[in-house]
Amino acid sequence: MLKIKFLLLFLLTTLICFGNTPQSESQNWIEETLENMTLEEKIGQLFMIAVYSNKDRNYEDNIESTITKYNIGGLIFFQGDPVRQVNMTNRYQENAKYPLLIGMDAEHGIGWRLQNSMEFPKMLIDGAISNDSLIYDLAAAIARHCREIGVHINFAPVADINNNPRNPVIGLRSFGEDKENVYNKSRMYIAGSLSENVLPVLKHFPGHGDTETDSHHTLPIISYSRERLDSVELYPFKKLVEEHAPAIMIGHLNTTALDSSDVPASLSPRIVKDLLQEEWGFNGLSFTDAMNMKGVTQGLESGEADLKALMAGNDILLFPENVERAIRKIKQAISDNVISEDYINAKCRKILEAKYKYVVPYNNPIDTTNLWNRLNTGVKI
Repeated sequence: MLKIKFLLLFLLTTLICFGNTPQSESQNWIEETLENMTLEEKIGQLFMIAVYSNKDRNYEDNIESTITKYNIGGLIFFQGDPVRQVNMTNRYQENAKYPLLIGMDAEHGIGWRLQNSMEFPKMLIDGAISNDSLIYDLAAAIARHCREIGVHINFAPVADINNNPRNPVIGLRSFGEDKENVYNKSRMYIAGSLSENVLPVLKHFPGHGDTETDSHHTLPIISYSRERLDSVELYPFKKLVEEHAPAIMIGHLNTTALDSSDVPASLSPRIVKDLLQEEWGFNGLSFTDAMNMKGVTQGLESGEADLKALMAGNDILLFPENVERAIRKIKQAISDNVISEDYINAKCRKILEAKYKYVVPYNNPIDTTNLWNRLNTGVKI
């Protein structure tokens, strides 16, 4: 009975967040914006570049130059200070031609990335909580903090199953080793985030839990059978896709039963297009994991991995190693008829839809007055 109650709550929350704007109004904005974009601007929208708020003015100026030169679609913030991040966000939003999607890894709070901000217990501790509704409250509180600093996307929850104690990168970031618990907690986290209109992104599909290597440094190999993957690693992701999870991050993982060609899942059409989008029917936003990670770039020319990730079916390319070269590769692929401008349009349209839902209603300068107080309480004030 409790499970049914929270499933209904999740569906209701999704309807509220996605259904409060007339379809014609949003579609008009999306189509008019897309029609006025050049091809170069459309390509720029596919990228979210990394930004740090603990560097000098020259660094900040270079970021602004990159945004305006390439019409970058979004930013993912890392280490820094909340007031400086807000000031940078205000500046970049004001000078960008198109609204920027702002994202963070705020899995257990923005304090994981930012000084002087609230950090909640890590997910493995939360996984021991028997009352799943508290995870809803947790995610809602984290989402409110995201909103206070102009963040629209939280790259969370981690839906990986923590079933390998030697895993160097997941561990405490997972809700645990029980697949039902991971699924239920992730479901509540998604619903809580959506209740504050912050986009949650499931990660790291198709499952980064049972690895002994870190995809930041090398390509992990998952060599289990498809039957095993379906019953364990893929289980939370598939269930959440069936419940219309709005976004997924694709990991840099060599999952051999899903694609035997030794490519990362993030570059695999068999995994992104064939399995996730066609077999499972996922139509939300597909993000790559960071495209500067060695698990995806090794053995490839600069920018080549970004092109392959786009061709595999991803919508947003996160943290490119070299955005200029990546854009050049994509433009060349269009010139060579490897991919079409219609394909780029379809990706860009999905990104604009997300911007209309999560950015446009809030796209005003953020006030830093009493920001510390607002970021250091778990309740709405």
